[in-house]
Amino acid sequence: MKSAIIHDWLVTYAGADRVLEQILNCIPDSDLFSLVDFLSPGERGFTLNKAVHTSYLQHLPWSSKWFRKCLPLLTFAVEQFDVSQYDIVISSSHSVAKGIITGPDQLHICYCYSPMRYAWDLQHQYLEEAELETGLKSWLVRWMLHRARLWDVRTANGVDEFVAISHFIARRIWKAYRREATVIYPPVDVQAFELGRDKEDFYLTVSRLVPYKRVALIVEAFNRMPDKRLFVIGDGPNFKGIRALAKRNVSLLGFREFAVMSQYLQHARAFVFAAEEDFGISVVEAQACGTPVIAFGKGGVVEIIKDQFTENPTGIFFQQQTPEAIIDAVQCFESREDQFDALACRLNASRFSVERFRKGFTRFCDEALVRHHEKLRCKPLEDAIDPELINN
Repeated sequence: MKSAIIHDWLVTYAGADRVLEQILNCIPDSDLFSLVDFLSPGERGFTLNKAVHTSYLQHLPWSSKWFRKCLPLLTFAVEQFDVSQYDIVISSSHSVAKGIITGPDQLHICYCYSPMRYAWDLQHQYLEEAELETGLKSWLVRWMLHRARLWDVRTANGVDEFVAISHFIARRIWKAYRREATVIYPPVDVQAFELGRDKEDFYLTVSRLVPYKRVALIVEAFNRMPDKRLFVIGDGPNFKGIRALAKRNVSLLGFREFAVMSQYLQHARAFVFAAEEDFGISVVEAQACGTPVIAFGKGGVVEIIKDQFTENPTGIFFQQQTPEAIIDAVQCFESREDQFDALACRLNASRFSVERFRKGFTRFCDEALVRHHEKLRCKPLEDAIDPELINN
């Protein structure tokens, strides 16, 4: 059977691209499609160095700089891929990949990282962060997002089976599309991290420095706890602003190579996480290093961390995105610190291993194929109706 994998775009090696890597390992004979491919030759290892079928966007002038901003062009581009020769089509989608057009005899499985966040429940947050709350440009963007929602719902009907990265995203899929989704957690390379039992007296957060990650909130909280040390690893457009906000007990380290980052994760007293995330790969990586997590208790992270009220806890939740809530959570953690065991954190992280993902995703595809073939073998309507009823 011929299979194709449709990915939104190939520009870096981030969370969705790591999942794509493992899907390709599950189905290595698949052909790979992507709206654009701007990977350098040295970055192509995770695609198994496959030839990538790209859309017309690949050839437009300077498209690498602007393609994400032209949503109508993205939705049109994905519909131009001809995948009619394939028996199985798998879309790896957080934007438009699920809009690929398939026929009634083809099986379309969508591994969904989220329905378009900026078009659904996070629209107002994105408009605020982009400073597009008022004015003519704001209304043009709002109209474009309105049209995107209509397209998004329509194309959901072309998906036979949805797979979500968390129960949180499964609820978002139901809310947007009224479709059930099977949850298969994304793969995290747990084995790449070493267990760290010797903790030092500092806290850590690792994140891309963009507004919704709420790193500034964590920094503000630690500014009010001058006796506690915080390290921030990561880069992004908010770096300068957060650095200006940070006091002497807070150090922004910028981007760090994996070996350095993992050392910090192993020795941190606790990992602090303030975003409402679809899943939370960095949280799993901290747990893989045996490090407890202090996290905002909403989104996919609640499916990762075992809080202080459970057996073998691995972290603590705070319920509001405020500096005061983070301060209270840190104080709560320190008062209960002897309850958290590094090995328990590590064992918790093993639930999200690469091996577990491969087995789960392969089994799901096999079962989806069985269900699909059973539908194809359905009797014609005239065979299913009693002939006597027809004659009467």
